[in-house]
Amino acid sequence: MRSLERQTFRHFQTVIVDNSGRGLVRSGPASSAAVLEPPANVGFGAAINLGAREYPSEFVACLNDDAVADPEWLRSLVEALDTFPEAGMAASHIELDEYGRVDSAGLRIAIDGSSKQRTDPGGADECLLPSGCAALYRLDLFTRLGGFDESFFLYCEDTDLGLRARWAGWTCRYVPTARVLHRYSHSAGRASTLKAYLVERNRLRLVWKCFPLRRLILVPVAAATRYFLHLIALLDGQGAAGEFRASGNNPLQLPLFVLRAHFDLLVWLPRLLADRRRIRHSARLTAEEFCVILDRHQISLAEVAAS
Repeated sequence: MRSLERQTFRHFQTVIVDNSGRGLVRSGPASSAAVLEPPANVGFGAAINLGAREYPSEFVACLNDDAVADPEWLRSLVEALDTFPEAGMAASHIELDEYGRVDSAGLRIAIDGSSKQRTDPGGADECLLPSGCAALYRLDLFTRLGGFDESFFLYCEDTDLGLRARWAGWTCRYVPTARVLHRYSHSAGRASTLKAYLVERNRLRLVWKCFPLRRLILVPVAAATRYFLHLIALLDGQGAAGEFRASGNNPLQLPLFVLRAHFDLLVWLPRLLADRRRIRHSARLTAEEFCVILDRHQISLAEVAAS
């Protein structure tokens, strides 16, 4: 909140969605903001949707509660979208600590639908889509696409919205001057059992909604390859799988999460197929054009397993 109060761009309304279900946001710096209090934790996407619905504006900015924005953050994002009308999203330059280690300069995506942070922008001023940790969206995009998919609850909902926006013809700008400091996964934990399950469940929902058929048929083999690479990383104590074990979790839970996620897919498949038809019906890109975008922003399965 203090970082928002220091923003040089002043034409904005701060809205806090208190997902605690216990009314934890009552006083202090939060008193200068509008506070919405769902009766329970409705999830990240639903919280942002609620704020955008109750306090509509030309743009919708997301900032996680474990992130601190530079004073020029909001001004830089707004200026980027004002300058490029074809862009419906803007990605921040997100750092992990005071030493400037990059956490995210937008997101990349693997052939199996796993999305990972881009840490080396290489001077590019475009990215696939923004991290929901600190992003700006046009309200027009948000309204037309229905905002975040609330069924995701947590994780991958930013990838889902970004890919749907890409199908609809929007682009995404990376704004290196929009700097944010992020205490990554401070709320749910970097290697929690909740995160391990939801990331896999939502990856499956994502590909069935957003991947063209020519990419979708490659997903099972690609996912099996990634599982094998995760196993090697686990044995070496590396990557997300190694971190999961180092955090005190039983690695035998991981294949159970995979099975549970695939069972969830069977249950949700009718709805996902209906969502898929709606996305393609309103698409402004062909499958070939969409695949070119995915290829341009692809991350390898080995990189996914190692990160």
